[in-house]
Amino acid sequence: MRTANRFAAIAAAIALLLCTASAQAQSYPTRSIKIVVPATPGGAIDVIARLLGDKLTASMGQPVVVENKPGASNNLGTDYVAKSPPDGYSVVIVASSHATNKFLFKQMPFDPVADFEPVVFTHIVPLVLAVHPSVPAKNVRELIAWIKANPDKASFATSGKGSSLHMAAELFKSMGGIATMLHVPYRGSAMIFDTVTAILPHVQSGGVRALAVTTEKRSVALPDLPTISEAGLAGYDANTWGGILAPAGTPKAVVATLNAGINKALAAEDMRAKLVANGIDIQGGTPERFGAYIKAEVAKWAKVTKDAGIEPE
Repeated sequence: MRTANRFAAIAAAIALLLCTASAQAQSYPTRSIKIVVPATPGGAIDVIARLLGDKLTASMGQPVVVENKPGASNNLGTDYVAKSPPDGYSVVIVASSHATNKFLFKQMPFDPVADFEPVVFTHIVPLVLAVHPSVPAKNVRELIAWIKANPDKASFATSGKGSSLHMAAELFKSMGGIATMLHVPYRGSAMIFDTVTAILPHVQSGGVRALAVTTEKRSVALPDLPTISEAGLAGYDANTWGGILAPAGTPKAVVATLNAGINKALAAEDMRAKLVANGIDIQGGTPERFGAYIKAEVAKWAKVTKDAGIEPE
């Protein structure tokens, strides 16, 4: 009899918790929401977070504030949200480093998939493959041939080891069958990968020559520039991307509310105009789409870093 009473009490407690969680999800939000940016102000994820904050404050009836928590290659702020209560009041806007950091650091404070609920895929920032004017190649195929014929002259510049620009170059090497190529983490090399907004002034001044964009589709900002996939490396796709994550265990109803609000904000004409002007391609879609994308990115970069011999530090 006591056992039966105990089970009944446990069942009642579980039911109460479920009802409470359901009621909280239905009334969400009842207070301010924090979007954590795990990077310093001024970058793509910071710009998007602040634009979203303004739009969501108006549409959700509660203040949506942005807080920068930079450090440890974005791990610090991301870990803060991973360990926050799963109630939808603290979310993080991550960048593509979310899928690569686990292969660059020996110790990670969180799992990029298991410790989060995907909310929405916000954007992609296409990268541009460009070469120094002294390099004779006029397209991707000619560049690969030139690199293979001139291994002593071929080098590529990025913003640093493990950056999205570095990863794009390593994928290019792997898919292009390029055995060796010197990585120089600063400008002044034969080849460079960089964002549209960063590289465009140098293209316009003649400092570099743009050959292709790195994304699967052509960039909205540079519609006449072919993709690397179109230009000779079928299936090539690398970029800087971002999206919103909530802590694992956040109620689906809360995730759905956030997803709907952010998709509406991303569709607003004034927001689209601002993002496109900054070389940012808007995404949007379901939580499932973003979750699948993250898993695919983790798998892709696991292979690239292994093939490149990049060891976690």
